[in-house]
Amino acid sequence: MKHGIEITPTALDMLKGIKDRRITRQIVERIDRLEDDPEGQGKPLLGELSGYRSVRAAGRRFRVIFKVEDKTVIVIIIAVGLRKEGDKKDIYRLARKMIQLNLVEPFLDT
Repeated sequence: MKHGIEITPTALDMLKGIKDRRITRQIVERIDRLEDDPEGQGKPLLGELSGYRSVRAAGRRFRVIFKVEDKTVIVIIIAVGLRKEGDKKDIYRLARKMIQLNLVEPFLDT
């Protein structure tokens, strides 16, 4: 079964902020592949990002953070960016901050 893909406005802005068109295209292609079996792709995240998943994109440097809504059969992309462990602009750090500031609803497993 194919899932629909929804990209939040914040994630879309992150994607548009990437200046290299080749990298942007690779990320979009990776996002498109989430239509088929998104639960089987990437890795589940822990802690404050529990309930979300992450896949590598564009040479494994960028991450796409998403959650899967089975009730509506949709994949929601919440963030796109570089993995820079320890850096203020690390994509996981930014995603946690977005959840803390209620810019993205935390995943609630029902």
